[in-house]
Amino acid sequence: MATSDAFLKTPLTYPGNDTVSSSSLSRKHHDSSSSSKSRFEAYNRLQSAAVAFGENLPIPEIVALGGQSDGKSSLLEALLGFQFNVREVEMGTCRPLILQMVHDPTALDPRCRFQEEDSEEYGIPIVSSSAIADTIKSRTDAMLKKTKTAVSSKPIVMRAEYAHCPNLTIIDTPGFVLKAKKGEPESTPEEILSMVISLASPPNRILLFLQQSSVEWCSSLWLDAIRDIDPSFRRTLIVVSKFDNRLKEFTERWEVDRYLSASGYLGENTQPFFVALPKERTAVSNDEFRRQISQVDSDVIRHLKENVKGGYDEEKYKSHIGFVCLRDYLESELQRRYKEATPAILALLEQRCSEVTAQLNIMDSKIQATSDVAHLRRSSMLFASSICNHVGALIDGAADPDPEQWGKTTEEEKSESGMGSWPGVISDIKPPNFTLRLYGGAAFERVMHEFRCAAYSVEYPTVSREKMSNITLAHAGRGGGRGIQEAAAEIARAAAKSWLAPLLDTACERLAFVLRNLFDLAMEKNQHLHFDYGKKTGDMDGYVGFHAALRRSYNCFVIDLAKQRKQLVRQHLDSVTSPYSLVCYETDLSFGPGPNSTFSFRTSCLDFSDQENIPPVNNNNKDQETTTPGKLLKAVGEASMTVAETPSPDRPKEQGNFIEGGARKRHTRILGDSRMLGGQNRSQQGSTYNEICSLAAQHFARIREVLVERSVTTALNSGFLTPCREGLMVALGVDLFAVKDEEFMDMFVAPGAIDILQNERESLLKLQKTLHSCLTEFKSVATSL
Repeated sequence: MATSDAFLKTPLTYPGNDTVSSSSLSRKHHDSSSSSKSRFEAYNRLQSAAVAFGENLPIPEIVALGGQSDGKSSLLEALLGFQFNVREVEMGTCRPLILQMVHDPTALDPRCRFQEEDSEEYGIPIVSSSAIADTIKSRTDAMLKKTKTAVSSKPIVMRAEYAHCPNLTIIDTPGFVLKAKKGEPESTPEEILSMVISLASPPNRILLFLQQSSVEWCSSLWLDAIRDIDPSFRRTLIVVSKFDNRLKEFTERWEVDRYLSASGYLGENTQPFFVALPKERTAVSNDEFRRQISQVDSDVIRHLKENVKGGYDEEKYKSHIGFVCLRDYLESELQRRYKEATPAILALLEQRCSEVTAQLNIMDSKIQATSDVAHLRRSSMLFASSICNHVGALIDGAADPDPEQWGKTTEEEKSESGMGSWPGVISDIKPPNFTLRLYGGAAFERVMHEFRCAAYSVEYPTVSREKMSNITLAHAGRGGGRGIQEAAAEIARAAAKSWLAPLLDTACERLAFVLRNLFDLAMEKNQHLHFDYGKKTGDMDGYVGFHAALRRSYNCFVIDLAKQRKQLVRQHLDSVTSPYSLVCYETDLSFGPGPNSTFSFRTSCLDFSDQENIPPVNNNNKDQETTTPGKLLKAVGEASMTVAETPSPDRPKEQGNFIEGGARKRHTRILGDSRMLGGQNRSQQGSTYNEICSLAAQHFARIREVLVERSVTTALNSGFLTPCREGLMVALGVDLFAVKDEEFMDMFVAPGAIDILQNERESLLKLQKTLHSCLTEFKSVATSL
C-alpha cells in the first residue's frame, strides 16, 4: 500500500516463478494506489458534505471506542504519525472528532485543516501541534456553551495530509467513564454512553474497541456495552492496548497462546490485535516519534521470541501483534468496504440528487407564488381545509400523533389551562382515566364526565335564619297549603343559580382548552401526512404570517364558541330555575343512584386507567378517593338529611283565621304570625326548619339532575363538537379568505417570510451542487472498479 515505506522494495517475483519487470509492477501498484486514493478522496468529501448538511448516508466509517485512559488518543497520534498533545486537551471527552487522514507523499510536514461548522468548506492549514490542540479545545468549548450541555454529538472534522499517515478515516468518541469529574454534571457518564451508542449503532460503521491488557476479559467494564451494539462482533475490531505491560507475566508458550487466543470470551471468529506504543510523552521530532513506535513493535516481538520458553504461535498470531499490522489492516479493511459500498452509495446519491432537485423546484415555485394571489389563495385554502379535517378526525378519535407525547393528563389540563379546582367543590375530583394522556374527543369526554362529578359533589348550602324567615313568611302570607313547599323550591332555585353557574362556566373553559390544543396536533398530523404519503394539502412552509393568522383565527373561533356555549347553558340554568318551571314538582325523578335515576353512573364513562397508578382508598381521608357521581349523590343525600337544628320561624297551622281583611288586616295577620311563631317551643321551630331544608335539598337535587342530564350535557356536546366538525372551515374561510387581495396578501409579505424562503433555497441550492459534484466523482470511481 501507499502507506508502507518499504513498498518499493517488494520482491519482483510472484508465486509460480512468474517474474515481472520493476516498471510493470510499479505501474500496477501506481494504478491500484491511484484508484484507492481517488475512492478515498471521494468518500472523504461525501462524509464532509454529510456532516455539513446533516445528511444520513451509509458511508463506511471506523469508530474508535473505549474507556478513558485505554489508549485511544495514543493510537490516533500513532496513526497520524505525529503528536499534537491530544491528551492534554482531552480530545473526545465532550465532542466526537472525525480524523480524515490523507496519505500525501508531497506533505513532508503534516498539514491539518478543520472543517467549518455547518459548512463543507475547510479552513487554512495548521502546522503547529499546539495550534491544533487549541483549535479542538476552543471549538468544543464554543459548542458546549451554545448548546448548554456537558457533551455534544456534533463532530469536529479535521483533515490531516501527511506523507507518513495512511488513507484512513476514524471517528474518535468520548471515552467511557464511571463517574463525572469535578465540575461536570453527574449525568455526564450516561450522556457519553448514550452518545457513543448512537454513533456506533449504524451498521455501516466498523467498531474499533480498545481495552488495556491489564484488564481481564471477564472483568471488562465496557465489553458488554459493545456486545449490546454488535452481539456477534461481526463489525467489531478489538484492540488490546498497552500490551507491553502484560508481557512480563508470560514464561511459557501455552500461557502466551492462551492469552492471545482470548478463547471463551470473544468467540471463535474474533481475533484481537495486540498493540504497544511509546510511553514517553516528551516532545520529540516527528521522525523520532515514528522511530519509537517501530522500536516498541520490535521489542515486543523480540520479547516473545527470546523471553518466553518456546516462543509463540507465529503463524497464527504474528499478523495481529504490533501497531504496523493494525494500521495496515485498518486501511485495507476500510478500502475494501469503500469498494463494496460504492455501487450502493452511487444509487443513493442519484436518489438524493433527484429529491433535492424536486425540493428546489418546489421552493422556486413558492417564491414565485409570493406574487401570485390566485395560487396563494388556492394553496392556503387547501391547507386550511386539511387542518379542519384533521381537527374533525381528532375529535372523532385518533391515536396519531403519539398520545404519550401530545396528550395530557387531567392534572396537566388543569395546570396549563389556568383553572385548578372546580369552584365551590372541596373534594378532589378524579374522573376515570385521569392519569392517561388524552387529547381530542377522548379528552373532551373526560372533561364532560369530570363536570358531572363536580356538579354532583356540590352539597346543598346551609341557609341562614334571616333568609329562611324572609322567604318562609312571605310564602306563608299568600295562603294555601303549599307555603313550605313553595319556600323550599324558591330556596333551591336560588342555591342552584349561585352554585351551578360557576361550574358551567368552568366546564366551557376547560372544553375550549381541549379544543384549542387540537390546532398543534392537526399541524403535526398534516406534516406527517405530507411527508409520509406525499399528499398535496397546500405546501405552506415558510409563510410565517399565514400560519400566525390561521392560528389566530382558529383560537378566535374556539373562544367565540365558548362564549356562546356559556350563554346557552346559562339560559338552560335560568329555565330550570324559573318560578314557572315544574322541575321541583315532577315526580318521575328519583333522588340518588336508585333504580329510577335518570343517570347511569357505571355505564356513563369507561375507565381505562392503570389501576396500579391509582392511590388506594384511604378510609381516614375520603377526599383523596377517586370521585364518582354515584358516591357523591349518596353523600349529598346523607348530608341533606342531617342539618343542624337552628331556631327558625314556623308556618302557622290554622291559616283560615287570617284570610279576611285588606292591608290593615294583613298587617295584623303578620303580627299574629310572629306571635305564634315566637310562642312555639324550640323543637317545633327546629322541626319546621329541618323540613324546609330537606325539601329544598331534594328540589336542588332535582334541578341539578335535570340541568346536568337533560340540558347541559347535550348542549355542550352539540354546541362544541358539531361546529368544529361542520362549521370550522366556513368560519376560517370567512375570516381569512373573504377579504380583498391587498388584505389577503398581508399574510404573505410579513417581514422575514420571503427571507426565510430565500435562505432555504440557498441551502438547497448549495446541497444540490455538492451532491451533484459527489455524484460525478462516484461515477468516475465506479468506472475504475
